[in-house]
Amino acid sequence: MNGLLVIDKPGGMTSHDVVSRVRRITGERSVGHLGTLDPMATGVLPLLLGKYTRLAQFFSTAEKTYTGSIRFGFATDTYDAEGVPAGPITNPLLTLDQIRSAALPFHGDVEQMPPAFSAKKINGTPAYKLARQGQPVELKPKTIHIHEFLIEALDGETATFLMKVSAGGYVRSVAHDLGQSLGCGAHLSSLRRTQAGPFALQHAHTLDQLAALTSAAEAMPHPRTLLPELPAVTADTAALGRLRNGAQANLAEFSDSSRVKVFAGQCELVAIARRVAGTLFQPEMILG
Repeated sequence: MNGLLVIDKPGGMTSHDVVSRVRRITGERSVGHLGTLDPMATGVLPLLLGKYTRLAQFFSTAEKTYTGSIRFGFATDTYDAEGVPAGPITNPLLTLDQIRSAALPFHGDVEQMPPAFSAKKINGTPAYKLARQGQPVELKPKTIHIHEFLIEALDGETATFLMKVSAGGYVRSVAHDLGQSLGCGAHLSSLRRTQAGPFALQHAHTLDQLAALTSAAEAMPHPRTLLPELPAVTADTAALGRLRNGAQANLAEFSDSSRVKVFAGQCELVAIARRVAGTLFQPEMILG
């Protein structure tokens, strides 16, 4: 089964747990997710199935949007509510204006240190495995881009927020660093991903909803709507034959794009191709 599913991930499951469940529901063994969500987090988790798993590279730069809450008063070793407090628990007397002022630097390009408890690999080993064993975790900071970070409200020691961040950004790290800047410590207490690239909650299905469908295909968006930045071109039989063999082909439907999605008929995605010159395209990835 080839396609894309957008799952509304429940809390308490890892992204790999969701992948395993979808494999059982669909009977498709080749399933991969587009961007891990921590077990505590809920929301949009896009999955690619079958031959479409090879398309993952084209989704790697997708921006993400989140809502959630930050608890001020103590940090944790994991930077979220599932971790162990890293110091005494306090109840700081913060105002909404103080938090909003402290959040102002967390906009635009930001140097961010990934959490020690993360999937970042150190010499091939995920950092969280080293951290759980008490071994030193040496990670390098990375420049991310925070498009929006809005502190919406404050209730006691907990603030709610909305954040739009580039691929690779850790919301947990922002919560931790915000607490450090305020001098009271903080951690991420809840998180929900509302959008990942073009996929939003209105496109998502729960695992129970997916299991109740006659076919998982009912939950999949039309193949032509995937990667909307790439024009869709329908190729004739001769061009399809050449592309499937890795050869260049002229595509009758002219496109001024440097890269296109090539279809056989309306629904069968055959290849991603890049322009050589004029209407001459070279297959970059062959899917069928």
